[in-house]
Amino acid sequence: MSSRYTIVIPVLNQWRYTAMCLDSLQAQGVRPADILVIDNASTDETPARLAERAAKDGLGALTNRVNLGCGGAWTQGALLARESDWVVLLNNDVLAGPRAIDAMLDAAEAQGLKVVSPALLEGAEDYGFAAFAPEYLLKMAGTARRGWFHGVCFAVHRSVFEAIGFPDTDRRLGGHEDMEYLVRCLRAGIAVGTVGDAVFHHFGSITQKAMKKESGAKSLGDRHYFYSRLGMGWLARKRFKLERERQRRQWSIAENARCGHSLHMLRTEGQWRSV
Repeated sequence: MSSRYTIVIPVLNQWRYTAMCLDSLQAQGVRPADILVIDNASTDETPARLAERAAKDGLGALTNRVNLGCGGAWTQGALLARESDWVVLLNNDVLAGPRAIDAMLDAAEAQGLKVVSPALLEGAEDYGFAAFAPEYLLKMAGTARRGWFHGVCFAVHRSVFEAIGFPDTDRRLGGHEDMEYLVRCLRAGIAVGTVGDAVFHHFGSITQKAMKKESGAKSLGDRHYFYSRLGMGWLARKRFKLERERQRRQWSIAENARCGHSLHMLRTEGQWRSV
């Protein structure tokens, strides 16, 4: 039987955040059966806790014997969610706002988007997300950044996989898989965007930070390799980055002028900064 969506959540350790994420989604009406957690060979309590939840409430859970990376887990989940119209690729270190998934997909369908992300509030959760989110959504409803989505949460319509394929599974991309997919979508003329009708709080790349600390690496991916995969030399990279920053500033200024907030905000030292 087909379903509107399947949420795919790759995880590697950090069970505390995964549990908060799952509880948050279910509090917003998401059925456990519409979630697929892909465990990339965790060594903490994650496998046992996922097995408990799967047995108790029907949560979808899959444990890999090796770490396939984010792109590998995304593609694995998308292939397994073949009966769903949308595949929502989600980080585990997030909290969902009111009706987050359905509101995001409703906005995408109303605006003709085939890949869509929600608004994002990042950083310390010292402001009371549960109370802040409804007021934020009232101000941001109908706002959109067309031509952009982010890797914390992005929903992909089934037709996009059919048109351009799945996220890249190359482990050397580590952390750049979302940008690679964004560029592929834009080059294919696929309508993508970020919408203000849904919002998530993102604690901030918890798994990646833990992996960097453990390995001592500054980056989990090869940035130059990423750009070479896109066919971009030095000059093209510079132009790409400058255009991204120029567009980001324009969006942020316009959103703040109209709504008093932006679709991407960072919380530091008790203050908001638009990004």
